[in-house]
Order: sequence, then C-alpha cells, then structure tokens
Amino acid sequence: MIRVLFVCLGNICRSPMAEAVLRHKIEERGLAQQIEVDSAGTGDWHVGKPPHEGTRKLLDSVQISYANMAARQFASNDFEQFDYIVCMDNSNEANVRKVIGGVDADIIKLMDLLPHEVLREVPDPYHTGNFEEVYQLVDAGCDVLLERITAEHALS
Repeated sequence: MIRVLFVCLGNICRSPMAEAVLRHKIEERGLAQQIEVDSAGTGDWHVGKPPHEGTRKLLDSVQISYANMAARQFASNDFEQFDYIVCMDNSNEANVRKVIGGVDADIIKLMDLLPHEVLREVPDPYHTGNFEEVYQLVDAGCDVLLERITAEHALS
C-alpha cells in the first residue's frame, strides 16, 4: 500500500481538501486498493473537527466526498507511515521537519509539483476566504502527484 499524507496548519481547509480530491481521483482510476490518503495539521486547534465549512461547500459543489474526515495533528511517527508527505506551505514543511527531529524524510510542497505557477505556497483560505483558488491548485497538484505515484510504482 502506498500512503500519502497532506499537511497544512489546522487540517480543516487545505490538507483535507487535498485528501478528498486525491482520494476521489484514486477511486476514479480504480487504485483505491493500492493508494491510501490522509491529512494532518501541524497545529492542534481543530483536532476532531470536520473540514471547514468553506472546504465542505466547495467539495459539495464538485461532488467530492469528505465523509468521515476529522482533523488530526501531525505525529512524529507519520514520516515512517507515509511514502509521500506533501505540505501546503513553507511553514508547514518547517514544522513537520521540526516534529520529526532532523530525520532525513522525503517531504515535498504541493506547489513544487506545479513549477509553472507563480504562487509557491498554497494560500490558506481560512484567512483569504478563497476556497476556489485553493481547489484549483489542489486539483492540479493532485493530478501531477497521482501521475508521479503511478509512474514511480508502476501502477496502472
């Protein structure tokens, strides 16, 4: 099983949106038995809460399920459990690296998958209110990530 973890600050906006979008794409491609997706936040403010209302409304509008999703905090052993850790911004990446304590883990930023984009970090819609912009970035990034995973692991 290949495991992907998306990480943002509170695990209620960006990372659960990415989790839901990638899970949807995986199911559409018939890869749900081979790839598992989760999300976490570097902060603990929202642990146990469902995705933000803005994330839920956006996902509802594109008919992507977020059923049974609840915020959780990134844990120090997550780097051992996941093959891909995908952070939404530089701060999230720095916090993840701090939590894992200098372990040389393969951590990427979502926007590194989209080098043609001007933005280098996924904006936090908790502050901007622009869930549509985040969805467009997450959707494109998940396409690239899924292609990368299927190529690296010879999945079809």
